[in-house]
Amino acid sequence: MPTLMRRSLAFAGTEKTSKHALIVLDTNVLISAGISPDGPPAKIVADHVLGGTAIAVTCSSVTAEYREVFRRAKFLRYEFPPLWLEFLIDESMQLPEPAAWTHSCPDPKDAVFLALAKAARAWLVTGNRSTIRRAFGVE
Repeated sequence: MPTLMRRSLAFAGTEKTSKHALIVLDTNVLISAGISPDGPPAKIVADHVLGGTAIAVTCSSVTAEYREVFRRAKFLRYEFPPLWLEFLIDESMQLPEPAAWTHSCPDPKDAVFLALAKAARAWLVTGNRSTIRRAFGVE
């Protein structure tokens, strides 16, 4: 089950962002959504992001990771990338690369997701509970 982490309650921006939740989707959530279309990650993607109640926040390194991971050979049997991936990327709020994550992070590839969520004051949606707990010093 994905974990939602919120760093702040508000994002100063356009009318569109003030009425929609901002979320940063870890790659594992998108992979799970593509593999299990009836699972909780798929509901987050379909009902909230593609359904228009949330806005996905990305930056160039995040979208590059999405595309690279979805094209890995081990996922070919799932007919990846799913048709909705490029739509999600195109419709996302694309921000500049965030400042580096200054806290320890067990997996350096997760640091950009943490930093982006912090910079955008967005929810972070991830299945990596241990990474999040360690990044915030919670065991």
